[in-house]
Amino acid sequence: MTTDSLGLVGGFLLQVRERPDAPALLWNGEEITYRELYERAGRERDRLAQLGLTPGEPVGVLAGKSPTAIALVLACLLARRPFLLPSPALADTLLADLFAQAGCRRVITPEGDAARVVPNPEVTPQPLSPREAAEVSFMLTTSGSTSLPKIVPLGRGAVNRFVAWAGSAFSIGPGRTVLNYAPLNFDLCLLDVWTTLAHGGRVVLVDPALAARGGHLLDLLERHDVDVVQAVPMFYGLLLDAAQRREATLPGVEHVMFSGDVIPDRTFAALPGLFPSARIHNIYGCTETNDSFVHEVDRSATAFPPVPIGLPLPGVEALILDMDGAAVEGPGSGELYVSTPFQAAGYLDRTRHADKFTGHPLGLDDRPWFRTGDLVRRDAEGRLHLTGRGDHQVKVRGVAVNTAEIERVLLDHPDVLEAGVAAVPDPIEGRRLVAAVQRAPGSSLSSLTLRRHCARSLPRAAVPAKLQILGEPLPKTATGKVDRKALDRLHELSTAKGRTS
Repeated sequence: MTTDSLGLVGGFLLQVRERPDAPALLWNGEEITYRELYERAGRERDRLAQLGLTPGEPVGVLAGKSPTAIALVLACLLARRPFLLPSPALADTLLADLFAQAGCRRVITPEGDAARVVPNPEVTPQPLSPREAAEVSFMLTTSGSTSLPKIVPLGRGAVNRFVAWAGSAFSIGPGRTVLNYAPLNFDLCLLDVWTTLAHGGRVVLVDPALAARGGHLLDLLERHDVDVVQAVPMFYGLLLDAAQRREATLPGVEHVMFSGDVIPDRTFAALPGLFPSARIHNIYGCTETNDSFVHEVDRSATAFPPVPIGLPLPGVEALILDMDGAAVEGPGSGELYVSTPFQAAGYLDRTRHADKFTGHPLGLDDRPWFRTGDLVRRDAEGRLHLTGRGDHQVKVRGVAVNTAEIERVLLDHPDVLEAGVAAVPDPIEGRRLVAAVQRAPGSSLSSLTLRRHCARSLPRAAVPAKLQILGEPLPKTATGKVDRKALDRLHELSTAKGRTS
């Protein structure tokens, strides 16, 4: 039997049987073999068995990234025990509510210590049905900062289909090394951790405590002969700065994938030089659907326009609806709906579906569809380009503006590494735009310079009223994206500091 037919768990067990001494994980210089990882998972499975859970009852897993955390997740998978894996960076009150909502009576940690939170007894559980519990493996969450994230149960079949596609698409197998940058609760790990373990590769785990050090990231890639890299754009910005200081390139990397957020133009344009032998891919998807589109960069191009999200993966159907709700055939723009073999059946809390999980919006088939909320443009070659989000459309002084477009303009400035824009309530104007950027090291970027840069590309109403320049990364949500809800608080703190200094 092949790994593709065995799925995630079966593929991992096949590696344990046939290649027990092959390296599975590398963590801060320690190498863990498939045999050792299986034995650790066995010990974690024994701990699970002592919790007194009923059949199909989910367990809460509160874990940062480590080999023991991966062993604990494997234990849940091996025991066919549904588990909720939220970000440990979430506030304790949010974690307590999430665990309660998922019906988790018990929360377990990799170290075996008592979890720092317990499920909130005042939250009404919305547990999986017995049929769902038999099928669900991972329960991940959407982004969340100050509001309760949505719980996304991923079916075992959907995960196995994704593992089969990703292993083949990026040549992941025995003897191959894959870098894992994302937190363990992030859906990117379905590729760089779980697909790798199912296909017999080695995962180089980036310690979250060292994840902001570009020099450390470069050391890992050089020292461990990494073949495949998937990460959010911020990773590549950090890596590029370190590589430029050392005048280093990474010719051994064969596949480079970026996902999860818009990549700055200057970072994107530098990737072919940093990875001179790699195939470079933009991957688009979301927690609810997993990866849906991929675009491979044409390395022979002399100019790099904004990168498209590309074409649908095998088995993925895409539909674009214009503002009138009509299907866009051929080139055109509108809101994106997708139907994928890898998607969830819905949120755990069905009241939060709104109109996200739907049938075909025009009633033309019986497949499950997902309304992404993303605005896209299809070009003459059939490739899709992300142009913004429906929920990023706001009115400022009566003028419609798109905060995602403003962020793109800010990122076009060569001294800007990250950008975030939010529209916040204002007692006089109704809404005002606030923005924050992270400047490149050593730059002399000023708010006046950046404001002039915006004015050259944006209408007056779209130029942010408040603009803060930071020397450190912007605040992030639990899934590593810019926390736009925190931007106004940054400005308030800065203003208060200015008044007292």
